[in-house]
Amino acid sequence: MFTRRTLLGGLAASAFAPAAFAAPPRRIVCLEWTSAEMFMSLGVQPLAVADLKGYRDWVAAPALPLSTFDLGARGEPNLEVISALRPDLIAGAYGYGIDETMFARFAPIFSVPFYDGKSTPLAQAAAETVKLGALLRREEEAREHVSQAMRTINDTRDALRTRPTGPIVIVSMFDDRHVRVYGRGSLFQDVFDRIGLVNAWTGATSDWGFSTVGIDALTAIGNARLVSLDPIPAHIRVRIEQSSLWASLPCVRAGNVVTIPPVWPFGGLAAAARFANLIENVVQA
Repeated sequence: MFTRRTLLGGLAASAFAPAAFAAPPRRIVCLEWTSAEMFMSLGVQPLAVADLKGYRDWVAAPALPLSTFDLGARGEPNLEVISALRPDLIAGAYGYGIDETMFARFAPIFSVPFYDGKSTPLAQAAAETVKLGALLRREEEAREHVSQAMRTINDTRDALRTRPTGPIVIVSMFDDRHVRVYGRGSLFQDVFDRIGLVNAWTGATSDWGFSTVGIDALTAIGNARLVSLDPIPAHIRVRIEQSSLWASLPCVRAGNVVTIPPVWPFGGLAAAARFANLIENVVQA
């Protein structure tokens, strides 16, 4: 059964070297969004991606071309579409895949292990970008992507160095009673550490670097700045605006709440650089 915590079964056994391909794979399908972001960042457009609307709502950039096929739900990708597309490579990510026997008959599998506990998401994103560059014979593009992303993050650090900035907390809102709050182990925390910002959330987090908590738990951050990621469903936004519990939070009463455009919390270097730019804009506003 497909679950968020399931690995692409037996990935270690199915690992392959770039030299295994006589030519760089070009017909690529992505079972989830993180790998799709990575391929687009290196200038390779996937033929198909699972849940295209979700990618455009939650990841946003790099934008997928209109010609991209939709594989259906990330939890149940369409095997008939995958077969018809005759892929050279099928890409997934740790925690989003299902048993690889469902896909190995179509093509080799490349998996992104950002949250397997071996390193931080940002460090693994850089390492996996280089690995993917070798696989695609785009080594130069991969090195430049790593350099550019780190340059963006370092530039943000330098820009904020002389600006006094209090603690900030990053959340996603899914209903009017709970939020997903990002902390230790998240890509956002990696970026905070590099640009010199303090995360107002010090509570426990999952292996993916977040916790789902009741809105009342946000009293713990006091009047720290709260940054909410788009998208916020319209009906949820209305309920939050009408919520007395939300209105009673110190950060809300202090007017320290702002919403920023979508950035994928479980993304790679493109997401990290995008997040750094968005946070710089928030701090300098």
